Amino acid sequence: MSEKPQIPSASVKASGSHKPPPPPPPKQRSTSASKVADPNTSVKKLVKQAFDRNASDVHIRVGELPRFRIRGKMEELDRAVKVTPAIFEQYLTEILTSEQRKQFAKEKELDTAVFYPGLVRCRVNCFDSLTGGAMVLRLITLDVPTIDKLHLPQVLKKIVGYSQGLVLVTGPTGSGKSTTMAAMLDHLNETSHEHIVTIEDPIEFVHSSKKCLISQREVGLHTLEFHQALRAVLREDPDVILIGEMRDRITINTALQAAQTGHLVLGTLHTRNAIDSVNRLLNLYPPDEQPIMRVQLVESLVAVVAQLLLPTTDRKRVAVHDILINTAAMKDFLMRGEEDEAFHLMKTDTMEGMQILNQALYKEILDGRITIEDAQKVSPDPGELDRLMRTGGYDASSSPREWTMPE
Repeated sequence: MSEKPQIPSASVKASGSHKPPPPPPPKQRSTSASKVADPNTSVKKLVKQAFDRNASDVHIRVGELPRFRIRGKMEELDRAVKVTPAIFEQYLTEILTSEQRKQFAKEKELDTAVFYPGLVRCRVNCFDSLTGGAMVLRLITLDVPTIDKLHLPQVLKKIVGYSQGLVLVTGPTGSGKSTTMAAMLDHLNETSHEHIVTIEDPIEFVHSSKKCLISQREVGLHTLEFHQALRAVLREDPDVILIGEMRDRITINTALQAAQTGHLVLGTLHTRNAIDSVNRLLNLYPPDEQPIMRVQLVESLVAVVAQLLLPTTDRKRVAVHDILINTAAMKDFLMRGEEDEAFHLMKTDTMEGMQILNQALYKEILDGRITIEDAQKVSPDPGELDRLMRTGGYDASSSPREWTMPE
């Protein structure tokens, strides 16, 4: 039999003030979990670094270094830590509620937004990938931009001043459509007395009511479902409705109904030029329904603003535009599906504020804001842009595909 261990004499001193030794520290859950506790590893820190470098997006993915999109290009973050599953879990805990965590675990993707007071708002998309969890954060300035500050065409002020009809802002993902629409709403907010209702997924720019009363609703937060909010919006006494993406026939039908009953409706599409936008909407309908939908769409249309973003020579970005204004002549061409004639009218009727993309690119090149090489990359017809640079402009009396030649 082993002997009893001897108790140290110091511990058997009779004293009423004797305190037992402190309990051992709790066990760490795992080695990786303890590494995540580094306060320097946080989404907020990445967002702050991205903001300081004028990045538009932050990309986070398990197994990769964080990356920023700066002037349209992806750049790895120097001296960054590669994202581990444990670090990604910390990021999720930092920006998502417990309900959102459950939703993401169930559906494998999630859209939301986060707000850093005094810094920036971020639109967030979380998703699963081959290497593990991932998220993309789009940085949105807290200051609502203005048409003048963004150097947008002045005709946008006229377009947003219409009392009713449909305005489409189109372009690929990341082309700044939401920023342009926010600037248009801000102009209305400064100059008119309207009730503006937005249905967003999620809310990006936060507008304070000025001359206008602005009601912003976020899908999943202020309404359970997009189409439910869309059906209800006409009962909310709006003058202007921003509905985001024209994603399906229900959205288009509601937008047209609102546009035809005395409301101005702003929506977005993912098309690269103005004329294609009409066909894009019509193609969502069966062929036998397209003729009557063409009539409704053309009768309701106010304008189409197609937008692209290009890097500038001063390390910023600038928007260039295809602009279609639905004048009486334009309406006639669109009704008959005469796209070449509609294109020619956009090119020549600059008094109404119309323009084609090559004209916008030409102006930015002349102003020294963009390079010829960057312009040619996005031009729908680089050969025509080259001829425009050599001739110095379009001849308004020429046929749709003719140009003036140098003397």
